Amino acid sequence: MKIAILIEGETERVFLPHLREFLAPRLPGRMPRLIPNKYDGRIPKQEKLKRVVEALLRGTAPDADHVIALTDVYTGSNDFLSAEDAKQKMRSWVGSNDRFHAHVAKHDFEAWLLPYWPAIQGLAKHNRTAPAGSPESVNHNHPPSYHIKEIFRTGQGPRHYTKTRDAKRILQGRDLSVAAAVCPELRSFLNTILTLSGGEPL
Repeated sequence: MKIAILIEGETERVFLPHLREFLAPRLPGRMPRLIPNKYDGRIPKQEKLKRVVEALLRGTAPDADHVIALTDVYTGSNDFLSAEDAKQKMRSWVGSNDRFHAHVAKHDFEAWLLPYWPAIQGLAKHNRTAPAGSPESVNHNHPPSYHIKEIFRTGQGPRHYTKTRDAKRILQGRDLSVAAAVCPELRSFLNTILTLSGGEPL
């Protein structure tokens, strides 16, 4: 099974190694080949997204058996009003295709780091409390990445948060099922891969 994942470049470098570690023991003998398609900044949209997906799935020996698009809801623009709006738009751009799967990080990738707040506090060397509410409810005005940048800025550790350095350290040795338990969009993304690969969903 080959699954292409359209993903922002920094997220790919940070997240995919931990994703593979999470999947491997749950898919013995059925581990899919995850093929990252990295983009500097946001993934394609509209007609370009459709062309990318169709190219990956084309032919009798396609580059991928399935394609997952993973985007932030908060992209710095007003393209998406919500997680459901983002998924609906991506599906409409691609058109009817049961081998395409739209997923989002709500509101950005850092929402999936918030469940590990004690690790964030330790790295930032600050006791600032976690943002209130469920991680994926942290909103557009102050998305999850804002809160992590703030604790790093005010703490005694490194003076700024860098995704490729610090997110990797936050996730090191952590079980993604902990975040999936409180992040429905992450759980949905993981379950798509598990289900397509013949595994048990969370």
